[in-house]
Order: sequence, then structure tokens, then C-alpha cells
Amino acid sequence: MLKKLKSLFIVVDENESSGEQKAKSTQQSKSAKGKEKPIAKAPKTTKTSKPGSAKTTQPPASGKADPKFVEVLLKAIEANNLEGFDYLEFKQSLQNLSNVQMDEKTRYQSAFAMAKTMGATPSKLVNSAQHYINVLKKEEAKFSDALQNQRKKQVHDREIGIKQKESLIIEKQKKIEQLQKEIEADTKSLEADRSAIQQSLAKVETTKNGFVNAYMGVLGQIKGDIEKMNTYIT
Repeated sequence: MLKKLKSLFIVVDENESSGEQKAKSTQQSKSAKGKEKPIAKAPKTTKTSKPGSAKTTQPPASGKADPKFVEVLLKAIEANNLEGFDYLEFKQSLQNLSNVQMDEKTRYQSAFAMAKTMGATPSKLVNSAQHYINVLKKEEAKFSDALQNQRKKQVHDREIGIKQKESLIIEKQKKIEQLQKEIEADTKSLEADRSAIQQSLAKVETTKNGFVNAYMGVLGQIKGDIEKMNTYIT
């Protein structure tokens, strides 16, 4: 069933040129000759009305669908396939008529003529098609939740971590600035202490010189008197 669905829903890169699409369709038609169910021309995918977030319903810039997600969606359709002749069988009938030379209106009318023999009505076909749209919407909702969780895990939590690190960096920068101010103040104080020491040493040296000069002066006078006394009064 899944293989059959893949043949019904062919996702095409919207950026492909019309010439490339024709070439692919021709190749598919040739390969389908002799088979019971020919492969239909690959229709261009159209943008659906958004069932949820616009981020998940709009195609990426490249216009390419991821095959693994296509398979997930088709498996969901397969799991919710309605009993009897519905939209999927009608789409198969359209595909079977794809290689017959007729305009689109005639092709739809011809497919519906066969569908009526199976008890189909326009409203039944449209309602069943809407059923599969609802199936896809549920898958889109599940994907949105999973994507949000991934976004939270991979982006949001890391953004919080980044903000915390930024706060720590700012706090450390403030501490560095404060330390730099303290270093500058301590450096000035150190230079002042060194200058005070030099001034104190100069004062001590001046005091020492004053004392030595006074000592030598007095000592010299006494020694001079001793010499004179020894000379004159002995």
C-alpha cells in the first residue's frame, strides 16, 4: 500500500524547469508501458492552507521535500485509509488516465464516471480527501511539537546558558575593573611610601652628618687642648 501511495503522491522540486519536468514525465511514461498501473506525471505540489505554524507549512527555500518526511506522511495516510472507494482510489483512477489524450476536465469526469459505479459521490470524495488533510494536520501538529522540543533543547536552553555566561563575564569584568583601580591606588601608595623612605633616609643622613660634624669639632678641640697642655705645662 505504501508503495502505491508513493506512486500517487510525487513531491517535485518547484525550482525545476518545466523542461526538466517534461523530461522526467516522459521517462516515467516510457517505463510504465506494459504495466497494469502506469505512473502518473509528477504534479507540482501546491502550498496548503496552514494548519498550524507557518514555519512548518511553508516549504524550505530550496523547494525540496525530505523523502523521509514524505514517507512518514504517507504512512500516516496508509494507517488511516478509509474503507471502500474514496479519494485515494479516485486519485488512482486519475493516474490511470494520465497517459490518455484528454483535457483535465474530461479526465476528472471520466474518473468520476467509474467512481460512481463504486458508490462514490462528489461529496464523499471531497469529504474523504478532507479526512486525509486532517490526518496530515495531525502529523503536522506532532511534528511542530517535536520541532519545538528540539528548538528548546538545541537553541532555547543554550541561549539561556549564553545569557548566564554573558552575566558572569560582565561580573568578572567589573571585578577586574575594581581590582585595576585597587592596583592603581596601591601603586600610588607604594610610590608614596618609597618617596617617604627616601626623604626619611635623607633626613637621617643629614642628622648623622650634623652629629658627626659636631662630635668631630668638640673632639678636635679637646684633643688640641690636651696636646697644648702636654706641651706648655709639663
